[in-house]
Amino acid sequence: MYDLEENILFTMLESGDYKKKNDFMVVVNDDDDDVVDVDDDDKSEGFKNLKPIPKGKPPRHVSGMRHSLSSTRLTMAAADLGVDAEVTGSKSSSEDKTDYLPIYRSGSCAERGPKQYMEDEHICIDDLTQHIGSASNLPFPGAFYGVFDGHGGTDAALFVRNNILRLIVEDSQFPTCAGKAITSAFMKADYAFADSSSLDISSGTTALTALVFGRNMIIANAGDCRAVLGRRGRAIEMSIDQKPNCISERLRIEKLGGVVYDGYLNGQLSVSRALGDWHMKGPKGSACPLSSEPELQEVCLTEDDEFLIMGCDGLWDVMSNQCAVTMARKELMIHNDPQRCSRELVREALKRNSCDNLTVIVVCFSSDPPPRIEIPPSRVRRSISAESLTLLKGVLEC
Repeated sequence: MYDLEENILFTMLESGDYKKKNDFMVVVNDDDDDVVDVDDDDKSEGFKNLKPIPKGKPPRHVSGMRHSLSSTRLTMAAADLGVDAEVTGSKSSSEDKTDYLPIYRSGSCAERGPKQYMEDEHICIDDLTQHIGSASNLPFPGAFYGVFDGHGGTDAALFVRNNILRLIVEDSQFPTCAGKAITSAFMKADYAFADSSSLDISSGTTALTALVFGRNMIIANAGDCRAVLGRRGRAIEMSIDQKPNCISERLRIEKLGGVVYDGYLNGQLSVSRALGDWHMKGPKGSACPLSSEPELQEVCLTEDDEFLIMGCDGLWDVMSNQCAVTMARKELMIHNDPQRCSRELVREALKRNSCDNLTVIVVCFSSDPPPRIEIPPSRVRRSISAESLTLLKGVLEC
């Protein structure tokens, strides 16, 4: 905002187009010094009307008044010069009512890694209507994705993968209250797994799902898998790792009679939410420290949202959110293939010595590759005082 003001005001001062008879202008620079520019004929009269400002802390109303004056002059200057001033973060009514609809296309990669067994499962459905049938009455085109990181065997991860979407769609609250339907489906899947006599109910799995309807995307997470949204090169975390050491999770665990020992729930499990693991849970329906209830996060996608990365903890143990988004974006700009992109993320995690199973899904929201981001050069010349330069040198030397 201030950069834009400076650009316009410096342009006026250099061109001389803004000087008028009997007018004077106050410019607030970066150092908060007031520079007064008056015509020669009115210098004496103008300076007589100026009131001295006492030293010390300025009154509370000064900053607000200065901002108001600056904003007013900015608007007037833009009108006089024919400049279209655009404020960062503001949206016009036409943008709010845009008809933008994302296009879903995905790719996935799963590797056993250094572990002896592969216990991860995942699911990718780019066309939800075609998968569940046209009778589902979906309001918009949809998609569904999930990553399930199993432990203690593959039974829980495979069972949840095969049943979670069906339980969501069959819920009475779907699709009008999709969030409630997802939460209910997680709980039902956990109970149904406990009732299965042919499966090892002591196995467990974390679960991370993404359900997309048109522009609305709902992320549901139970465990330590993670979803990260790439928004014009910036990483936006869409889920929170549910670890026993997390303050909110620790309080919930201890309130329900559990303990956190050395970062593990009851000294056994490194996550605080999971499906299965019925040897650590009480009777069905009773509150217990190990919960299968997911945390939800909903977002309305825009054209700035380029892709979503979903991965198990084997990826995020060795790679930050921003690193993954930056790498994925570079890959997509080269070949625009989410399948190759997910494979490169897995390879990079293995190079960084990930010691777990690796599963990665990359979901793109456009048929085009991410555009190149160009930062326009600033027209404002900035300088540093000798005193500040000396201070900076001292800091760097220390």
